[in-house]
Amino acid sequence: MVVMARLSRPERPDLVFEEEDLPYEEEIMRNQFSVKCWLRYIEFKQGAPKPRLNQLYERALKLLPCSYKLWYRYLKARRAQVKHRCVTDPAYEDVNNCHERAFVFMHKMPRLWLDYCQFLMDQGRVTHTRRTFDRALRALPITQHSRIWPLYLRFLRSHPLPETAVRGYRRFLKLWHELCDLISQNPDKVQSLNVDAIIRGGLTRFTDQLGKLWCSLADYYIRSGHFEKARDVYEEAIRTVMTVRDFTQVFDSYAQFEESMIAAKMETASELGREEEDDVDLELRLARFEQLISRRPLLLNSVLLRQNPHHVHEWHKRVALHQGRPREIINTYTEAVQTVDPFKATGKPHTLWVAFAKFYEDNGQLDDARVILEKATKVNFKQVDDLASVWCQCGELELRHENYDEALRLLRKATALPARRAEYFDGSEPVQNRVYKSLKVWSMLADLEESLGTFQSTKAVYDRILDLRIATPQIVINYAMFLEEHKYFEESFKAYERGISLFKWPNVSDIWSTYLTKFIARYGGRKLERARDLFEQALDGCPPKYAKTLYLLYAQLEEEWGLARHAMAVYERATRAVEPAQQYDMFNIYIKRAAEIYGVTHTRGIYQKAIEVLSDEHAREMCLRFADMECKLGEIDRARAIYSFCSQICDPRTTGAFWQTWKDFEVRHGNEDTIKEMLRIRRSVQATYNTQVNFMASQMLKVSGSATGTVSDLAPGQSGMDDMKLLEQRAEQLAAEAERDQPLRAQSKILFVRSDASREELAELAQQVNPEEIQLGEDEDEDEMDLEPNEVRLEQQSVPAAVFGSLKED
Repeated sequence: MVVMARLSRPERPDLVFEEEDLPYEEEIMRNQFSVKCWLRYIEFKQGAPKPRLNQLYERALKLLPCSYKLWYRYLKARRAQVKHRCVTDPAYEDVNNCHERAFVFMHKMPRLWLDYCQFLMDQGRVTHTRRTFDRALRALPITQHSRIWPLYLRFLRSHPLPETAVRGYRRFLKLWHELCDLISQNPDKVQSLNVDAIIRGGLTRFTDQLGKLWCSLADYYIRSGHFEKARDVYEEAIRTVMTVRDFTQVFDSYAQFEESMIAAKMETASELGREEEDDVDLELRLARFEQLISRRPLLLNSVLLRQNPHHVHEWHKRVALHQGRPREIINTYTEAVQTVDPFKATGKPHTLWVAFAKFYEDNGQLDDARVILEKATKVNFKQVDDLASVWCQCGELELRHENYDEALRLLRKATALPARRAEYFDGSEPVQNRVYKSLKVWSMLADLEESLGTFQSTKAVYDRILDLRIATPQIVINYAMFLEEHKYFEESFKAYERGISLFKWPNVSDIWSTYLTKFIARYGGRKLERARDLFEQALDGCPPKYAKTLYLLYAQLEEEWGLARHAMAVYERATRAVEPAQQYDMFNIYIKRAAEIYGVTHTRGIYQKAIEVLSDEHAREMCLRFADMECKLGEIDRARAIYSFCSQICDPRTTGAFWQTWKDFEVRHGNEDTIKEMLRIRRSVQATYNTQVNFMASQMLKVSGSATGTVSDLAPGQSGMDDMKLLEQRAEQLAAEAERDQPLRAQSKILFVRSDASREELAELAQQVNPEEIQLGEDEDEDEMDLEPNEVRLEQQSVPAAVFGSLKED
């Protein structure tokens, strides 16, 4: 049955389809840019009339014009439709036009070009076919020309037109690989050609195939019997190639040539029996071959340097290859420092100068080493650090030979103010005008002044570093420690303060910590107000990450030299200033110090504050410690209230330890009513957590055993349902169950408080009211059986000494 229908596509209002096409059309409407959907539809319509199938292909290609699969199948189908028709049929022209439209997008596909050219050859259209072959060669990259040429040559051979064949073969011979192989392997047949000029012409045009072309040229001379000329070609090649691949091809061919020459010489000598006469020639050939093999690392290094003559590391490797030959090493270093441009260098160019000077130094030529380093200080390096390293090496050279005064003189010269000052990072100025701000040179000068100079000269160097604002926190600390060693304590504190003015957090952290520690160690409580001002200044703007150390140091100062209430105030500020991850540890320190100073009763407010601000996990631990303290003090009601408050953040399914602790507490200090109240609270808390969607989702995932699953994985029958809707339905179901149980729980609450029924009746009634009630174990029942309904077990305890704190002695 054919159903006439119109699609909702505005561009094809007259499109009709059959009833069985509906699923495919709907799928296409949903995924109109999916090649797989179109291919499935096309596969289904293979038996349809050709115009209908072509129309379907055209629809697909209109949306996906760059799909190779669609074009390939469509063109193949169109060619098959006209296969048995006469070549004069207009349908052939339609198929040709369809191919031309395809090449607007598929011009890089050699398979389509080959099919089209074969199709044109079958039509007998010679000119059109030749032009199409030419278009294919222009459109495709040269690496794919090898797929086109076999069919092209077959076309030329099948149509004996002299002009067409000549032009085609002329284009084919422009591929130098085949040409070079042809003339190099047949030197006796190409005597009328200038083979050397032809191949060298290829060397200038095809720079990516130099290795093969050089080998072809050498092979031509080898086959012609000009062995010395072939050797000259190989030598020229390994000295001019620019890539490792070309060098490897040439060198391997060169080595193979020398091996074949040696083998041929030995074979000839053994056949003629003139071994003694040819010993010299054979030894010469062997020596030449050994020298070639030994030169390989140096020749390869030359190739890499031809690629990048400013590669510092390769120059160092070249020096290492000349190890043991001083003259070659000197020549290599000289060539390197003259060739490498500091602004184009790969690596550190100053290392060439330093290594050059070190070579002279190792050979006892100190004057030459000094000359090399002096020249290096005048080189216009790209980075200031390069010139600074050269100056430091100048100083190191003199120190190694115990010329201490000369080392100091050189470094002072390096740090002297230039005639034209410039900023350190001002690239428009030469590095010689910027090196006076190099911290590397100043640091070495400071070390030398501390070891060799006077106090005043060393102090002047550090002051100059601070004035130039190039100091680091470590430089500031070193300066202050130097002043402290010479008993200039106030000067050292001024150095700390100058350093603090230079840096901001977090760089100033080490300076503040050292400064405050040294100040307290020096003055103790004699300058308490000044110390407090310093701490307040340090804490002003201090990031939470670094606040803990300063607050602890501040509190220690107040405990040892100040007032206890000031120390408590500092601890209280610290609990708010530190990072959330450090608050728990800070509260523990606060509680411990408060208990030691004022007694444990003073810690109640601290516990309450900690429970308010800490995370649930840490707040739970604080509640347990707080309740335990109250229990030790005999404050049972306080402890019970703390347990009741903490229960709101303790899910019975994940915090069993808390509920066990509370149960043990009630068994020791409570009665039947308090235990039942605890159980009621436990059920209420569990119902509360059951209605929380996020918590329920995490628990469901845990039960499923899949950490990476989704909520949909838990309901295979409802895979189409939204995950959040599934969770909401589950939450509503649990909430409804909680509401149904609410009246019964209210009755049970009244029974727990006011009931004259026996214990067995209460247990039975509770079971009827709530079948899911958590049952106590046998041990729990035994503990409850030991208590009468109106009995309260009392325990006597002595007042702990911790209650009095440090007041006990008084």
